Parts: sequence; structure tokens; C-alpha cells
Amino acid sequence: MKNIIVIAGATASGKTALAINLAKRFNGEVVSADSMQIYKNMDIGTAKPDEKEMDGVPHHMLSVAEPTDSYSAKDFVEGAKKAIDDIIKRGKLPIIAGGTGMYIDLLTGRMDFDAPAGDEKVRRELEMFYEENGIDALYAVFLKEAGEYEGKIHKNDVKRVMRAIERARCGFEKSEKTTKNEYNSIWLAIDIDREKLYNKINVRVDIMLKDGLIEEVERVIVPVRDKCTTSLAGIGYKEVLMYLDGDINLEEMTELIKKRSRNYAKRQLTWFRRNKDIHWLNENNAFNEAVKIINEGIDKNENSN
Repeated sequence: MKNIIVIAGATASGKTALAINLAKRFNGEVVSADSMQIYKNMDIGTAKPDEKEMDGVPHHMLSVAEPTDSYSAKDFVEGAKKAIDDIIKRGKLPIIAGGTGMYIDLLTGRMDFDAPAGDEKVRRELEMFYEENGIDALYAVFLKEAGEYEGKIHKNDVKRVMRAIERARCGFEKSEKTTKNEYNSIWLAIDIDREKLYNKINVRVDIMLKDGLIEEVERVIVPVRDKCTTSLAGIGYKEVLMYLDGDINLEEMTELIKKRSRNYAKRQLTWFRRNKDIHWLNENNAFNEAVKIINEGIDKNENSN
């Protein structure tokens, strides 16, 4: 099977830097697995790496869609597989790096697009609840019961919101189905102290605002906000819009972005902790541990072929 490295984990945990360093070590190229970094010009709020941060390492699946595009997980998998095949054909090692668990699991065969969503009874109950209570109440249920999908499903996409709740109520593991895996995936994640991670997230948000997040939203999103769907699900963008609309003040906006980012990180960790194939790296020695694990994983795959 084709070797690929997967660097998963929470936002602000150091995935990008590790991926770039490993790409230099193993003659690799990075394939981003972030549901928001796929949008053009949405750079600050998505923490998209710039040319300086990439340090000469080619990156794929960044800025491949317009903010007005309705971009799906299937679109991502198709694009990512093309990138992976091209990287391998050129004799390099694909390194998947990102925090969108559903994208990564679909790409690596841990999830199936055709997995059953649940049952008819739950679906009808949700439809009735929506008709009686409206989208705000339904979305509140979504955040409570299927919060790991926040940032991937827009609030107004009622069908997908219902499907996510349905999957959660019927049992994720039961609805999940393993597909044929065409890759030898070597899974890595940085095991960072929770309090330290939250502090890094808070600092990152402050830096985003200093670097011009509000101006980015005014420039990129505001002119086309009525045409945007999935891009508006990104944490940071919807909160800035609330601020620009006068619904919250600057301090409330900042704290809301930080809070939702921390909550998102918590859900990411919950998602990835389910994956028993992930090697959790000590944050202080992540690179060296990763090099050893990758060498062992590649050797094992080659000896089994």
C-alpha cells in the first residue's frame, strides 16, 4: 500500500510546523485537511500558513474554493486523493495535516460516504421539532448532541444539521462503516497539555485580530455574505459578522471566538482519541518521536509487500 503520514489533532497544537519539518526530513509535501483553509482569501481566521511558514514545502488543498462555493467532504476527498497520487508519482511522501476529523477519516477509509444515517423515527422527530421550534432551536440541539461537526455544517443547512443529530442519536460507531483502505496511514498527533493548548488558542485569537481578522471579514465575506454557505461556519468569521452587525461589542466578540475555539479543540480531541491507531507524541520531543515512528511504519509496510 502507498505510504502516507497523517498529522491530526486540535487547533493550535502544532500540526502545521510538525508537518513542514517532517516534509523536509522525508522529502514530502503537505496536504491540508482543514475544512476552512480550502477557501480563497480566508487566511487570517483559518490560520492558513503563508509562504514564509511553508518554508519552501509545497502545500496542497489550500485556497481551492471560493467563499461562495458550497464545498463538501466528497469534494475534499476527491481533490486530496488527486494530490496524494501526484505526490507519490513524483517520488515524494504525502503528509496529511489538519484537524477536520471527518475529512481525514473519509480520506483514509475509516468512514464511508454511504454509511447509514440512522432511522426513520428519529428523522421524523427532528423534522417535527424543526417545524415547531425553528432553526435556532434545532441548531442548539445540534451543538449539544453533534458538536464535533461545528465548523463543517452551516447553521442554515437544515438537512445536514438534522443528519448530524440523527447520526449522533443512533450511535456514531454503529453508523460508521470501514471502507477498503488504499493507504498505509501512519497516524501522529501532538499530546499537548489541555491548559497550555487553551492558552495557545487564546493567544492565537489575539494575534488574528491584531493581524486584521475584522478587516479580512469586511473585505472577503461582507460583500458576498448572502451567497456564502459552508464558509460562514468557520469560527471567527461568524462572530466578527455579529460584531459588525452590532449584535455584540469588540470584547464580547473576542471572548466568544476564544470560547468557541477552545470548545472546538475539545471536540477535536474527543474525535481523535477514538482512533487507536494514532501515536500521541510528547510535545517536547514530537519531531524525533515522529521520525522514529514513520521509519518503523514505512519499513513494516515494505516488508509486508
